[in-house]
Amino acid sequence: MTLRSDKVREALAWLERRGSKRTREEMLTRYGITAPNAFGVSVSAIQQLAKRLGRDHDLAAALWDTGWYEARMLAAYVDDPARVTAAQMDRWARDFDNWGICDTVCFVLFDRTPHAWRKVTQWSGRRDEFVKRAAFALLASLALHDKRTGDEPFLRSLRLVERGASDERNFVRKGVSWALRATGRRNRALNDAAVALARRLAESSEAAARWVGKDALRELTSPAVRRRLEAMSSRTK
Repeated sequence: MTLRSDKVREALAWLERRGSKRTREEMLTRYGITAPNAFGVSVSAIQQLAKRLGRDHDLAAALWDTGWYEARMLAAYVDDPARVTAAQMDRWARDFDNWGICDTVCFVLFDRTPHAWRKVTQWSGRRDEFVKRAAFALLASLALHDKRTGDEPFLRSLRLVERGASDERNFVRKGVSWALRATGRRNRALNDAAVALARRLAESSEAAARWVGKDALRELTSPAVRRRLEAMSSRTK
């Protein structure tokens, strides 16, 4: 316990030394990240420290409990996905208070756990803004990183995307759009399904759903995405 406490203190001291007022200000003004307990450290510096520390599940838990923004970012990089429990995912998700923490934890840790798909479904029905965003950030992360799962789970998840698209809160609708776009970039079949949904949403009577649909359509029907999908299709023939 003493050794772990020492590691936490050392990590916090390392982060504090590399913090800056300018970075703290940019977090809010440039990126829209509200984090009262922040040193103002770049993501690249946090990743540098994570590499030095290596995987350490217990250290990650202790870092998370400090409440510092950068310590929680660091926790996402050093935790061991194999040891992350469903209960831990729920606890951490309840602590999400900005999109930076939410998306990073989902993108570098939660999507690698065996509980990821279940949490997509569960969290998509939650009311809390950042827990609900986490459902779609996690779905987007799975779409980008999970190379073994077939199309069916992603096709089923489009129903969650359609329901979530009507949420008018900015961070939720952006998460929904990210999930829809990431799903539609996996292959041509999923692109067809995602584009069909995006077209329906773009014609919705609800402003949030229209925004999601139009935002997704711009990317999913773009020449760049089409060329990428055609190249992927050619390689699998």
